[in-house]
Amino acid sequence: MTTLLTPRVDIRRADERFKTTISWLDSKHSFSFGSHYDPANTHHGLLLVNNDDIVRAGSGFETHPHRDMEIVTWVLQGSLVHQDSTGHSDVIYPGLAQRMSAGTGILHSEKNDSWRLQGGDRHDEPVHFVQMWIVPDEGSITPGYEQLEIQNELLAGGLVPVASGMEQHEGAAAIRIKNRDATLYAARLQPGQSVQLPEAPFLHLFVPRGEVTVEGVGAVHTGDAVRFTATGGQQVTATAPAEILLWEMHAALGG
Repeated sequence: MTTLLTPRVDIRRADERFKTTISWLDSKHSFSFGSHYDPANTHHGLLLVNNDDIVRAGSGFETHPHRDMEIVTWVLQGSLVHQDSTGHSDVIYPGLAQRMSAGTGILHSEKNDSWRLQGGDRHDEPVHFVQMWIVPDEGSITPGYEQLEIQNELLAGGLVPVASGMEQHEGAAAIRIKNRDATLYAARLQPGQSVQLPEAPFLHLFVPRGEVTVEGVGAVHTGDAVRFTATGGQQVTATAPAEILLWEMHAALGG
């Protein structure tokens, strides 16, 4: 498939993203989302949504529906309470891989119910998370939910498979998604640590916090993303403590 594509590296800066700001939510969208629509920016490869969300304590997304979507949520700070119509009620926190398959239809809510006491006073903590949506291989599957703690794997500093449907990651990825052509990796890097990008028709590198340099690209800061087409193999090196999220995709929507 790579031979049919033109190699390209597309840098998307943090301040170029669509923004939704209301009393309880600060959300930044890498792709068209909700009322924000740009026909030239609807997806990359199989990735439809890359939302960078901060939710105030005591607030969150009320019960709402999804259908025929693989939804992966990655928490960076705080904790997020997930409840859905299949009976799952869980708390998602940093280092926990989580996937929800919407399939034939699912209802769920996501709330920041966190609070803490300090010196007898209540101090609310926001929750910061990235939510990513990709299309499944087929529609109308049975809805499902999976989560797994991968904190120890992240301490190694390399690319850790968080969610995958690719055959070569069978048993290696933390959780399975219903798409045989996609894998999500995460890495926590200290200054000077590097990882090498895989080669694939489509890669999406997002830096939710910190700063890295990407070979052939330069500095990539908090909130920046790089979309690679028909390329890969570049070194990514942290210049400050950083966390990165990388999608490796071997197909595209409609491809």
